Amino acid sequence: MAVTLSRARLEEIGSSVSRPRYGLQDLSAGIVHFGVGNFHRAHQACYLDELFESGVDRDWAIIGTGVQEGDAAMGRDLAAQDFLTTVVAQEATSSQARITGAMIDFIAPGDRAALLAHLVDARTRIVSLTVTEGGYYVDPATQSFDANHPDIIADAADRLASPKTAFGLIGAALLQRRAAGLQPFTVMSCDNLPGNGHVTENAVAGLVELVDRSDAHWIRESVAFPNGMVDRITPATSERERATLRGDFGIDDRRPVFCEDFRQWVLEDRFSAGRPRLEQVGVQFVADVAPFELMKIRILNGGHAAIAYPAGLLDIHFVHEAMADPQIARFLRALLDDEIIPLVPPVPNTDLTTYRRTIERRFANPKIGDTIRRLCLDGSNRQPKFILPTLRDAACAGRPIDGLALVSALWCRYCYGETESGKLIAPNDPSWQRLTEQARKARSRPEAWLEMRDVYGDLADDPRFREAFGQALQRLWRIGTRASLAHYLARAAAG
Repeated sequence: MAVTLSRARLEEIGSSVSRPRYGLQDLSAGIVHFGVGNFHRAHQACYLDELFESGVDRDWAIIGTGVQEGDAAMGRDLAAQDFLTTVVAQEATSSQARITGAMIDFIAPGDRAALLAHLVDARTRIVSLTVTEGGYYVDPATQSFDANHPDIIADAADRLASPKTAFGLIGAALLQRRAAGLQPFTVMSCDNLPGNGHVTENAVAGLVELVDRSDAHWIRESVAFPNGMVDRITPATSERERATLRGDFGIDDRRPVFCEDFRQWVLEDRFSAGRPRLEQVGVQFVADVAPFELMKIRILNGGHAAIAYPAGLLDIHFVHEAMADPQIARFLRALLDDEIIPLVPPVPNTDLTTYRRTIERRFANPKIGDTIRRLCLDGSNRQPKFILPTLRDAACAGRPIDGLALVSALWCRYCYGETESGKLIAPNDPSWQRLTEQARKARSRPEAWLEMRDVYGDLADDPRFREAFGQALQRLWRIGTRASLAHYLARAAAG
């Protein structure tokens, strides 16, 4: 019978599962983290767990929090198991489970007084975030801070007296620390978006600037917002994973995390009030994260987008099943080799072809259970970050763009809302209704899709892209996904 996860019952769990040798009494909080979903608990929390296990820096434990409704349920479930998480790292031929204990408390969404008290506490030296790529109030077309978003306007309207956004809470806390003569904490994004430190700075300072320009200037001058590249494929947890955990490891965990064994964290060594010695557990501290970040976002995340939409249209459920499809696998490789990798600048101590092979192996991992639907999620935020910048660079350089244009056309076809077999695609984007309306118009008039200026910006005016996109979309409707992929592959092979 499975053991219900708690600190009191750790010794009842089988010896095949690693567990922390430190207890709550050994830890004190140094980090407040917004968004304690699967990726955070498979990434940042794992690195800290290993550091605490080594016996050092145990004053950097995590207090979790969030601002979304779903965060409250997560907090309750984690509290019920003493903030422990079972992380199962999976490779094709092996699975390893470890119980991690880097989190020691959770503050419920809406409890602003308690949260601000922790944020202002001098012992809090880092505030970190995993709030998804779409959570930073970025205008998709300009990729700049969206000061006109209703959430931002609401926080600014009451002069940060009762902020509801993570950035309003962070800004209010920083200003309270300044007034109290306390050192500012570091604000560290752990989300997967280009220049995540700069984006976070613009969100915090941009919001504060709507209230007081001098305070915003102080934040930009005094607070560290390090850029970082984060990487670990971490799918959503379903009953499938919970059942596997009970059956294979004898643990009943409300919120387990299943992920790949691979992980990477490259981080600027720029902190306002110190940091844990994460380099001892494999974090790479560098002066410039940008080359690593660009490599990952364009090759891995761009690669995910490349396989997601054709697989979705062909009713393929899992990512590893898409990679087992010879045509989709060939499409991915041709696109990366011909159109994406040539536009990725050199990365220190990294061979991009080897990196591409690693990506292919990771995508093909059958143990992960990552779904095509997850990869297709939130294209309106992801395409402008993962595909369109490469497309823009390729168009400017006069390089081939047919494959990238096909990816964009596949996204449009997916947003029509039906797979090629006629199966309904459930809403899969915050802007799904709008995307579906535009995709239906684009079936007969492809340029209708490019009229979403908040997504495509001036790229929609590029004649070569407009033509390549239009032809690709019309081909998808005329001959289907398989034949369209075959058409691209034949042209790529011909040189």
